[in-house]
Amino acid sequence: MRKIREVLHLRLEPGLSICQISASTKTSVGAIQKLLSLADALNLNGPLPKDLDDGRLAALFYPGADPTTSTRYQAPDWATVHQELKRKNMAKHAHRSGVRGDAGCSNYTYAEATWSQGLRDWLSSHVRTFEFFGGIPNGCPR
Repeated sequence: MRKIREVLHLRLEPGLSICQISASTKTSVGAIQKLLSLADALNLNGPLPKDLDDGRLAALFYPGADPTTSTRYQAPDWATVHQELKRKNMAKHAHRSGVRGDAGCSNYTYAEATWSQGLRDWLSSHVRTFEFFGGIPNGCPR
């Protein structure tokens, strides 16, 4: 859990309950209880020091964890992206690697209500979906 600072802030500053913190941070009550008991053991029951960055804070709570940031995904250079998008005829499409052709990228949505989630209703819904769209997408196995 890397929401340590947020959980501690919500507990110490406005004094929210564990349930309120859980709802605010989308973190389980058990994880928050463990975090707060660790904070008590570390005597972190007041405002956090300003020189305590997130990496050092995480190392206090999880000493065996690897605090390095993953290089699998790199943040784009937004200044360059902004300049490139100013060029004439430049499209603002998101690139999704691994998507083959244009199957599933139409942004069309079809929804219907059925009586159950049983096999008969599920298959019938798919038949009506394909009828609505006029067949199956290109590139799908037939």
